[in-house]
Amino acid sequence: MAPEQKTLNPFGAEITPQGVRFRLWAPQAKQVELRLQKDFFPLARKEDGWYELVEPRAQAGDLYKFRIDGEQLVPDPASRFQPQDVDGPSEVIDPAAFRWNEGWQGRPWRDAVLYELHVGAFTPEGTYAGVVHKLNHLKEIGITAIELMPLSDFAGRRNWGYDGVLPYAPDSAYGRPDDLKRLVQAAHDAGLMIFLDVVYNHFGPKGNYLHVYAPQFFTQRHETPWGAAIDFAQPAVRQYFVNNVRYWLEEFRFDGLRFDAVHAIHDDSPRHILDEIAESVREGKHLVLENDANQSRFIGPGKYDAQWNDDSHHGYHVLATGEDDGYYVAYADAPAKHLARCLAEGFAYQGETSPFTKEPRGEASAHLPPACFVDFLQNHDQIGNRAMGERLLSLTEARKLRVLSAIQLLAPSPPLLFMGEEWGCRQPFLFFCDFDGELGEAVRHGRRAEFSRFASFKDRVPDPLAETTFRRCVLRWKDRDTAWLAHYKELLSLRKSEIVPLDCGPGRYRMLGERAFEVSWDGLKLVANCGEDPVAVDAPARQPLWSNGAPGQPWTANWWK
Repeated sequence: MAPEQKTLNPFGAEITPQGVRFRLWAPQAKQVELRLQKDFFPLARKEDGWYELVEPRAQAGDLYKFRIDGEQLVPDPASRFQPQDVDGPSEVIDPAAFRWNEGWQGRPWRDAVLYELHVGAFTPEGTYAGVVHKLNHLKEIGITAIELMPLSDFAGRRNWGYDGVLPYAPDSAYGRPDDLKRLVQAAHDAGLMIFLDVVYNHFGPKGNYLHVYAPQFFTQRHETPWGAAIDFAQPAVRQYFVNNVRYWLEEFRFDGLRFDAVHAIHDDSPRHILDEIAESVREGKHLVLENDANQSRFIGPGKYDAQWNDDSHHGYHVLATGEDDGYYVAYADAPAKHLARCLAEGFAYQGETSPFTKEPRGEASAHLPPACFVDFLQNHDQIGNRAMGERLLSLTEARKLRVLSAIQLLAPSPPLLFMGEEWGCRQPFLFFCDFDGELGEAVRHGRRAEFSRFASFKDRVPDPLAETTFRRCVLRWKDRDTAWLAHYKELLSLRKSEIVPLDCGPGRYRMLGERAFEVSWDGLKLVANCGEDPVAVDAPARQPLWSNGAPGQPWTANWWK
């Protein structure tokens, strides 16, 4: 599906027939100059805080910065590339220089089997090219879409990606912009969709200069866990992020985006920024939310395709591990019932009071089809936010994980795997970053303080700044477990042939015991026992799809058409 004719981004450096047009929104500045190589050129002041210059001598590859009021040099907030990290100069990029193969038509959302990966930790190379070399592996096991953790330029060489400060600039640690485009092209050539995780709820703690010349970008009316809230009531701010969505979907041809923690996006405008973003995206692209508030109002036709379903994850996790601290306390009373409700109706909490927050959580979701809820047993957060970054296979028995994965992968909701999950990876995925000075020390101290109440490992929390911490997370492909690979390949093949064509609507669930339940959708039925005690079950007179034991026996799952 070829993108529509691109219009000039109102922000940043754009190549035109007359030269390179440089544009900056700097309402607080009295004067803005362009530093191009070693020379300075004044930008003309326009209306509403804009500054603009068309420089005929500028060209692709040139390095530049803006100088504010004759003093501070800053990178372009709409920089397409930062070859010398966030504090360095921006580079003029010609987006038309890359030659795409035409013919990719995308894939429908119902096909989605998502695979989340961190570009730097997925392969020893830690580059876009390294990911390309593993695409055939993903295709062969039944993955249909890869989802990249955030790429926006961050300070240092190592980061999860959620500390980005330049949303238009893919980080130089992984390669150049054209290298990213080659990855997108290679994914499409392999028949895979490719998604990008984007962060619009905050900017990272280092390398963000917007407060110098555009403090109006932020508001004191709201707070976020990560710093100043972005002021989406400002027209220029809204435009900045709406254009960023189009930038990734059109200029880089991503098939979809995952929006991080949208419950922390505060907007007092008559039309919420999330609605404006959804309306700006054309048909054929897919939008997915992470939303701890479980606001089903944003999901559905013409809106967002789906939401990551933390509720189902928490049900799976408590069943597998028995953990009941932190937010797991809200699922520990009846994990099987919470999971069954998620499989049938979407959210476990649809307005009920959460025992964790002591407040009502969520909105009604039973009217939405399973396709609106992305289910996962593991992801970067649920592994990496643990002090020691343990994967689920290090926390539970393999027999339990085989049953839970059979439930997840054959349920109608689109499943998501985290890199290495398909071959039984036991390596940790730890929190890591590469900040220096006082910020680095603050992050190190904060990480240890976060887990200080756990006496067993409070002194063993890995140093997030150490390169060795990051290296422990880089996948060791030689450790692949062929039995786990065969298990996932079998389930995903069955999903493709038997589950996807059903295009199921909402389901119905019934508890058969404390840890046993059945869920039915039109044309599909599951009976699962995620406990150690058998329950009496009458097997339906239907075609069996998958089983690991007689219905109702301990730790079994049975699927029928």
